[in-house]
Amino acid sequence: MSGTLYVVPTPIGNLEDITLRALRILKECDLIACEDTRQSLKLLSYFKLPKHLISFYSYNGQHRIKGLIDKLLNGKKIALISDAGTPAISDPGYSLIKEVISKNINLEVLPGSSAVVTALVGSGLPTAGFIFCGFLKRKSSKIRKELVGLTNLEKTIIFYESPYRILKTIEMCLDIFGQDAQICLARGMIKKFEEFIRGTIKEVLESIENRKSLLG
Repeated sequence: MSGTLYVVPTPIGNLEDITLRALRILKECDLIACEDTRQSLKLLSYFKLPKHLISFYSYNGQHRIKGLIDKLLNGKKIALISDAGTPAISDPGYSLIKEVISKNINLEVLPGSSAVVTALVGSGLPTAGFIFCGFLKRKSSKIRKELVGLTNLEKTIIFYESPYRILKTIEMCLDIFGQDAQICLARGMIKKFEEFIRGTIKEVLESIENRKSLLG
């Protein structure tokens, strides 16, 4: 009889946001596949949980999958977590989940923290329909092509971006969507320096372009 893969969301900023069910699963499982063992140890140590960890991130994910599948087929219970939020959203957890489903291994996905939904609700932008694009491409030409392809959608568009590229990306949005389009930058979600910067693209651009730095 196969084991179970538990997809366990972790807090995105405040450790108190973890659920009682998540704590129970993390305590009972045989192994925790995590993005960064150092980051996960902080969570496990805070709640005094067992520390049976194995790293599972973008650079070793494909290499790890076979071993994790073998353990699951041998009846082990494995929890999949990321550094923050719900696993498999813009991280290699997707590949593991896909393989688990193809092998008819038990899969349980727990509800919990999600930076995407938290940012959307706090943005003040329409929530009836939205599209999440993950991380934008790295090259400016590819970013532009991706953004242009989104111009006719009557939905809120959500994407992740590095603070080191955010200014240039917002400038590109200004050129593509126009200065009066509404935008919100959400950073440091649920942390001490959480910030929502709301307004038209022109207003938000003016707000951040004179800052020495924009972290998070």
